[in-house]
Amino acid sequence: MRRRRSGAHSTATRIQFWDLCFKQRCPSPTSSSYPGCRAAIGEAYSRRGTPKSAIQIMLNSLSNNTLKQYDTSFKQWWLFCKQNKIDVYQASIPFVLKFLTERFENGASYGTINSTRSALSLLIGPRIGNDDRIKRFVKGVFRLKPPTPKYNITWDPSIVLNYLKGLYPNEVISLEQLTHKVVMLLALTTGHRVQTLSLIKINNIQFTHEGVQIFIPDLIKTSGKNSKQPLLNLKIFSNKIEVCPVTTLNSYIKRTQSIRDTNSLLITHKKPHHAVSTQTISRWIKIVLKEAGIDVNIFTAHSTRHASTSAASRSGISIDIIQKTAGWSENSICFAKHYNRPISSEPDQFCSTICNLISD
Repeated sequence: MRRRRSGAHSTATRIQFWDLCFKQRCPSPTSSSYPGCRAAIGEAYSRRGTPKSAIQIMLNSLSNNTLKQYDTSFKQWWLFCKQNKIDVYQASIPFVLKFLTERFENGASYGTINSTRSALSLLIGPRIGNDDRIKRFVKGVFRLKPPTPKYNITWDPSIVLNYLKGLYPNEVISLEQLTHKVVMLLALTTGHRVQTLSLIKINNIQFTHEGVQIFIPDLIKTSGKNSKQPLLNLKIFSNKIEVCPVTTLNSYIKRTQSIRDTNSLLITHKKPHHAVSTQTISRWIKIVLKEAGIDVNIFTAHSTRHASTSAASRSGISIDIIQKTAGWSENSICFAKHYNRPISSEPDQFCSTICNLISD
């Protein structure tokens, strides 16, 4: 009897010991503070038996923008789980539905709910996306709050172009003005995202007799296994030299040649002159919009993409050319379903159309 009690006691002690070790290694998610987006996802994969070396590679499948987006959802999920005393990695579907319902009732849009669902699937596993109740809930949100375009109207690019026309000659205006000018002209005449502009490198810019070709080898939002990397085409406008993107770009490169120590095209106009982030480029674009008379309380820097592509469509540029120029994937319907124009095949036609909007 003594041996049995001793053995039982020994077994219980071992269980308590290993249970304590596990808790020390993986603190209770209901009591621990939020560790950050990457750490949370890494812990979720680790709990599923994923090798640590593989986790580091798997985390690189998520872009920084995606991690930032998921980070907001994770913080709220951590708070929700703490309040309800549940495991953030093992929550049941009913609790997930309760969390999504709270977010919806607090004003979350369909896109936010869908993004939150995707974020939680990384923590809890694929059952979140496969559960019929979750699917039905998201469909219900779509019915109640159907996604709408960010802008019902847009601004006329000719207003901004006529403002930029006054920033000339390029050799006379300040470096700050020249920087803002080249950024806005690149945004308008390429139709690309700020992310793409931030990735332009000096050694990937090729000047020709007709204009400029800019290669973007870095990964962007639309990069994929079968997608093509962007090739930006700019055309020389000798009759509208004040807003010629090629002339302005050439002036900017020459002006910054002696002060740059980076291969990135866009650098700060104040010391130290280093490569700029997408946030800085967005701020510059908003400055130009405001100075040109565009309401920046309504329109963000990303609205340049909407304004330029819409203007190109109104001028008769085909959907095919607009999608290829502005970096939409070939199978994308986000722009094609709103516009329908005849087909053309000139690669610099988009740039030509935008620059021709300026008044003589």
